[in-house]
Amino acid sequence: MKLTIQRLIAFSFFLAATLHFSFAHAGEGVFGWIYTLDLQPKGTLEFEQRLQLNQQQAAGKFESWTARSELEYGLTNDLQIAGYINSYYTSANQNYTNAAACEDSLSCTGGYGVPSSHDPSSAYKQSGVEGVSLEAIYRITNPVTSPVGVGLYLEPSWGKNKDEIEARLLLQSNFIDDRLVLASNIVVANERLKFIENGNVPESMLDILVGGS
Repeated sequence: MKLTIQRLIAFSFFLAATLHFSFAHAGEGVFGWIYTLDLQPKGTLEFEQRLQLNQQQAAGKFESWTARSELEYGLTNDLQIAGYINSYYTSANQNYTNAAACEDSLSCTGGYGVPSSHDPSSAYKQSGVEGVSLEAIYRITNPVTSPVGVGLYLEPSWGKNKDEIEARLLLQSNFIDDRLVLASNIVVANERLKFIENGNVPESMLDILVGGS
């Protein structure tokens, strides 16, 4: 039964990757990590699939797949809402080199996604649904009709490994009849890590993303 579940999850990730690449030209997103102000028109839906792999650490084996399945809806022409289902697959073995965590060993199994209750001398492998996210994007000015498009983004997430709230200021300018897009996101996020011993460890982030396409 366990093998069957693993195969099913593997197939789901393969399907997610296939859908992501097959419909890459269907949507209007031109960046991987930067959000733009090209929103869904009022009353329209779009499905988006993201797949990410974090691989290799200083020692041992570490693979962390994350998949985000999103459904976007244009509530108005300037307000887009969305919902995500976040899933994961983590495989780790002797990858952690934190001296405090590994004690007398040169390395042990640990790190992001590996619960502190796990035996650090043995391999760890787990998959499932991580949690859910909600998203809202409000466009204040449109880059098609204004020199600079400005928008606000808010995304709260609830999951097994962490809870997070993320806010962004979205900036965008279009040139050459909208064929050249310059965009920037100012990102502020606060999260609580829940997989660590004595959980609910807070972390915060300030990031500035800039891109052109």
